[in-house]
Amino acid sequence: MVEEKKYDLEQRTEKVAGDVAVLCNSLFGSVSNREHCKQVVRSSGSIAANYIEANEALSKKDFIYRLKICRKEAKETAMWFRIMMRTNIENDHTEIKMLLEESIELKRIFAAIIIKSGG
Repeated sequence: MVEEKKYDLEQRTEKVAGDVAVLCNSLFGSVSNREHCKQVVRSSGSIAANYIEANEALSKKDFIYRLKICRKEAKETAMWFRIMMRTNIENDHTEIKMLLEESIELKRIFAAIIIKSGG
């Protein structure tokens, strides 16, 4: 059962990274959107990549370190979404809001895992 939960979070973080890329491909190519999309694609992808690394950690210390990176990147991802909502006033923000909420939820999940792991 634990493996199932671990896999679900891996899949969930990968889905967010993919959904971010799709969203960015659909936005108007303004200078700010191009720059914000580069940043949010990197930070959301880093969440997924570092979570996979955490699951392959060589030690508990390494596991906690990777999760802290995930938490940090989730927080950064949320910040980029808030900026994108302010700079895309002509767009419907439904998708951005959903991804913002998911990044905040992931940050909370990583924080809880860190605390439970003694970090």
